[in-house]
Amino acid sequence: MPKAKSKAQQQAAGAALAAKRGETDKSDLQGASIGMYESMSESELEEMASTDRSDLPETADDN
Repeated sequence: MPKAKSKAQQQAAGAALAAKRGETDKSDLQGASIGMYESMSESELEEMASTDRSDLPETADDN
């Protein structure tokens, strides 16, 4: 299962998860969370959103 690679990715997964569960509107999603909502299952999003943030960078290094 996927683990978040950055705090930003974890936050996007949390937003997508909330929309997937019907807690927020899909139209409220922005950026990466839209793609996550459409391509990932609820369980995948849940695991990514629950990644421990303490050792994560703010954003992922694409290098």
